Amino acid sequence: MVGSALDTTPQVDSSPEEARARLADQLLADGRITSPEVEASFRRVPRHLFAPGEVSVDAAYADDVVITKRGPDGRATSSISAPWLQAMMLEAARLHPGGRVLEIGSGGYNAALIAEVVGPQGTVASIDIDSDIVANARTALDIAGYPNVQVVQADAATGWLAGAPYDAIVVTVEASDIPPAWTDQLAPDGFLVVPLRMRGNTRCLTLARDGDHLTATDAILCGFVPMQGAGANPVTRRALRGDDVTLRIDDPDTRSLNLDALTPALDGPGVDAWSEVTVPPATSFESLHLWLASQPHPYGLLAVDRDRTADMDPQNWVSCPALLTGDSIAYLTIRQLDDTTWEFGARGYGPHAAPLTQHVVDLITAWDRDHRHQPGPDIRVYPTGVTIPPTDQPQLLVPRHHTTTAITWTTGDHR
Repeated sequence: MVGSALDTTPQVDSSPEEARARLADQLLADGRITSPEVEASFRRVPRHLFAPGEVSVDAAYADDVVITKRGPDGRATSSISAPWLQAMMLEAARLHPGGRVLEIGSGGYNAALIAEVVGPQGTVASIDIDSDIVANARTALDIAGYPNVQVVQADAATGWLAGAPYDAIVVTVEASDIPPAWTDQLAPDGFLVVPLRMRGNTRCLTLARDGDHLTATDAILCGFVPMQGAGANPVTRRALRGDDVTLRIDDPDTRSLNLDALTPALDGPGVDAWSEVTVPPATSFESLHLWLASQPHPYGLLAVDRDRTADMDPQNWVSCPALLTGDSIAYLTIRQLDDTTWEFGARGYGPHAAPLTQHVVDLITAWDRDHRHQPGPDIRVYPTGVTIPPTDQPQLLVPRHHTTTAITWTTGDHR
């Protein structure tokens, strides 16, 4: 009767060895680990030694993020990433014994995992802009038995030239651009694994050289703390109804819109439209979010306080795709039809809510017809100044200072 009033057995943590083995078994069973080398690294590296002292052993080895530092506003500025994502990123980097690897965004644990895979003949350099994080990583790596991992305080945007060229560069902070240093320091056949933010939507991309640009071979939905320093490019946050309703904007064109009219618009009646596109429970549809972001239309991500503004009912209360005009907004919604079926729709507010809401529904229908069952968009990153080939397929260009990311939605007939 575990957990009952009669149970007086003291609850204690697992031993580090038990917890570590359990985590590795889970990652292997879930298909996150696919190589013996990465499996061995998770079975060897003591993750709990890299977590803050107040974190229990079981929490340290849970398949979840461990926050290691917060800023003055309470937001995380450094963390140990969730093990499932670390495993997939290491597999994506194609690490091998003797390899040279740069990690951007330190903490120590991920660098130790990399060191296990590349072995004593390989080299690992880990950089971070925060001197506290660097010092803590160095201490933990020494205690855990990885003195050969180099930990350096440096700006992410500059990389670390001293150890180049690298067979893999693994970025563990959210980036909105690809600094030239990263591609300059990457070996010709190397892989850059980076969480890249594209119009507010972050995907961990595995990028490889492809002529004059980089092409993504993998794209994983993810979340990371944002990059600091020279490469910082924060998302703009607009309060539409205090902290109860906010809009995050990651688009220079959208930032210039006068969105003041959206506040009174939200006090007016809403317009609902439904698509007849359905989804079973617990089914991923993250490509729909990226598809809506890929439209040539002002766009943002809506966050709504569920308790204080429940009537708005967005599909995602924290980060919901929304199309915008200067005085109207329409965002993704979903409703339950029965125990096994949910239907996508849209809700709009403002004087142009009806056509804008219908436009969102039309886009949902197009996604369902043309892209829902495809592998996902083709994502390529071009240096600024390089001509991007024209296409007759739906395409979004995300211009940044150093690069432009092209997200192209091809159908099966065009692949």
